[in-house]
Amino acid sequence: MAILNIKVFPDPVLRKEAAGVDVFDEELKELVEDMKETMYARSGIGLAAPQVGVLKRVIVVDVEQVDGEPSPIVLVNPEIQEAKGWIELEEGCLSVPGIREKVKRRRFVHVKAWTEHGEPVEIKGEGLLAVVLQHEIDHLDGILFIDRLSPAKKKLVKAVLTQG
Repeated sequence: MAILNIKVFPDPVLRKEAAGVDVFDEELKELVEDMKETMYARSGIGLAAPQVGVLKRVIVVDVEQVDGEPSPIVLVNPEIQEAKGWIELEEGCLSVPGIREKVKRRRFVHVKAWTEHGEPVEIKGEGLLAVVLQHEIDHLDGILFIDRLSPAKKKLVKAVLTQG
């Protein structure tokens, strides 16, 4: 396992759409393990493969530990099947360091995906888990949380980010 380098805004890889995964092999399992290790090492609660420079539709999420132990969720080729309600929570991103802003997202999501072993999986998330799932799935489409801010807030944030 290895801690991977996180791509930081404005790295162009963050704006690219990730390709679907159709081979569930050792290379994919190694990527997933490295992504989990990287997420925990950086104190994150979610990480998408494009954030480590890999344009594959893979995310790892862990919003709550079970009995003090990590409880990661691995989703390959995740797709939101259903979304309900609204919630506004403050978000940050390992690829956009130093910026935290409130973002309006769906309160509940139902996601279908595959595990890294090629097994189908469904996740229903509410609140923080729903927000993190949406945030990470956005990364797979080249969308950053700052893109979801109001035009005025977006302009302010981008000005801060592009300052030397």
